[in-house]
Amino acid sequence: MRVLTAIAAGGLAAAGLALSPPARRRYLNWGATPQEVAGQMPGDDLLPEAALLSTRAIMINAQPSAVWPWLVQMGSGRGGAYTYDWIENLFGLDMHSADEILPQFQHLAVGDVLPLGSTGPNMRVEICRPQHTLAIRSTDGAWVWIFELRPDQHGTRLISRNRISPPGAGRVTRMLYDVLMSPGSLVMERRMLRGIKQRGERLQRSADAVPA
Repeated sequence: MRVLTAIAAGGLAAAGLALSPPARRRYLNWGATPQEVAGQMPGDDLLPEAALLSTRAIMINAQPSAVWPWLVQMGSGRGGAYTYDWIENLFGLDMHSADEILPQFQHLAVGDVLPLGSTGPNMRVEICRPQHTLAIRSTDGAWVWIFELRPDQHGTRLISRNRISPPGAGRVTRMLYDVLMSPGSLVMERRMLRGIKQRGERLQRSADAVPA
């Protein structure tokens, strides 16, 4: 009984920590500035009343032209997601993160439908503005994922926003997301953003090394 009580108390403490405002801000807004979190992004209107929202970002020391190719080839059976493939593939997502540009996947356009494993909903391209914005929406309408590239004097800010409204999303679903999915999604998306950063900066160095 004491062991069960201790386990229950530990679980409640962990849940309380995960639901605390500082923890939630870190899970949901890793790397993003307050302005980026509060600001509008193209594609927000695709799911305006999202129950769950995250905005994460990373600085990449490269021009948008060195980052964009990695974004457009992402996907199941394509260039992967530059994260932990073995975790993705536990769910049958067929993710194999590429370390090179794949020419056959560089011509993405609005209306293209990308598979998400063999059982998940497909993802439809809703916005595709080269070197600027890529927004995809699940065919069940429950998930919108937006990438925006914002160049500045230091390189490119890559901002990733997820808008999610799972069917029947209520208080219990929201709590499960906050306690379990938010930390887990941070682990996966942080790895993805860092993977894109590494690849984009490497591509930029290669381009800079080519004689003019």
